[in-house]
Amino acid sequence: MASDMASEPARTGRLRQRYEGNYRLVSGCIPYRVSKEENEHSGEKEDGIEVLMVSSPNRDDLVFPKGGWEDDETKEEAACREAFEEAGVKGKLKEKPLGEWVFRSKSKQDICSLEGGCKGYMFALEVTEEHDTWPERENRDRKWLKIKEAFRLCRYEWMCEALEEFLRVMAEDQKIQMSEEIGETPSAPVSNVMADCQIISSSRYVNSSSGQLHVGCCNESIASSNFFKLEIGQTAK
Repeated sequence: MASDMASEPARTGRLRQRYEGNYRLVSGCIPYRVSKEENEHSGEKEDGIEVLMVSSPNRDDLVFPKGGWEDDETKEEAACREAFEEAGVKGKLKEKPLGEWVFRSKSKQDICSLEGGCKGYMFALEVTEEHDTWPERENRDRKWLKIKEAFRLCRYEWMCEALEEFLRVMAEDQKIQMSEEIGETPSAPVSNVMADCQIISSSRYVNSSSGQLHVGCCNESIASSNFFKLEIGQTAK
């Protein structure tokens, strides 16, 4: 874990907020890491995926980092910024979004527009830095979770759908990596503000299709999915 560092304050207000029609535009990410865990049957260590979620004040459920996409940044930069402001992590962001979701805010304190409508973009972020101090540390706790637990605790159905798409993308990457030799993937810095957050260009992207593999946030049937333990190979650097 990275040492303590002075944190810049989180952005507040909506002066630079982007809108599309009546929708407030939102960008976020699913931060993840690949960890070694013991197979209960063989006793051998296997690669397993964990995702990072954050809390909100006075709530028991969790969310992935996300927030307003502002007019002085790209949606990729906004996703990186929110990951650091809300969860204190930086890393490598896959350039292609997991998809976009239109949803209505469920909280009167988090109304996205006059009509309460939002359009959200979600990305996969491979975490390479985890800081002890971050802008919203006083208001948010963060927690690394196995996939099954993330589905159970996730507050919003649309975020559960984004998590499903994340699993599909990871599985597709695994198949491709097993069938061909892959060298180093070039990456580029996002911005001066988030210089340590890199965007990875990749053609290995599965588009989100609405209505496919639709699973509620607490659907335990997904626990038997082969996605929970992936032999990631070169995905984790």
